Amino acid sequence: MVSVYLIAGLGNPGREYENTRHNTGFSVIDVIAEKNGIVFSERRQKGLIGKGTIEGERVMLVKPQTFMNLSGECLRGLTEYYKIDERTRLIVIYDDVNLDVGQLRIRKKGSAGGHNGIKNIIAHMGHDVFQRIKVGIGKKPDAWDMIDYVLGHFNEAERKKIAEGAVLAEKAVRLMVQGKTDAAMNAYNQVLQRDQKQEV
Repeated sequence: MVSVYLIAGLGNPGREYENTRHNTGFSVIDVIAEKNGIVFSERRQKGLIGKGTIEGERVMLVKPQTFMNLSGECLRGLTEYYKIDERTRLIVIYDDVNLDVGQLRIRKKGSAGGHNGIKNIIAHMGHDVFQRIKVGIGKKPDAWDMIDYVLGHFNEAERKKIAEGAVLAEKAVRLMVQGKTDAAMNAYNQVLQRDQKQEV
């Protein structure tokens, strides 16, 4: 096995999808790249890739270019090509409608929870044991269609919360690549929620 972490942010390629709620994974992975001096400079296995190091660990950041619902094609291809153990060295970052905007939830495994990108990754991997960072985009208003909601854009206040969440996600990744996922869960799974309660 190659000693490298594969860190994937999920989203849809194309200008029309930039900064939509469903592209939160792309937005967060861009922040991680920027803060660690990593440039997306390669295309391989249907993914846009940037290689570098985080906390002394070799990492490969990827934005699948397959469209969200086929994310597993890219990630399965990369784990096989680079001989990466997805059970311990894959981290997937994606949007979650069940969390408040900017709220993080870090998990070591679990179901797709209705997220089609994760559903496809699980189908291609054949199991659900891989680390993930869910980033909240807020619950859909009752009157909205789900597709319209996730392909819509954040308002100014929400963009600020997503930016805060991305900073926390980058800090969480620093712990996770050191094998400290439990510490990341304890530190960041409820941090924004605590802050919001203190503000009230």
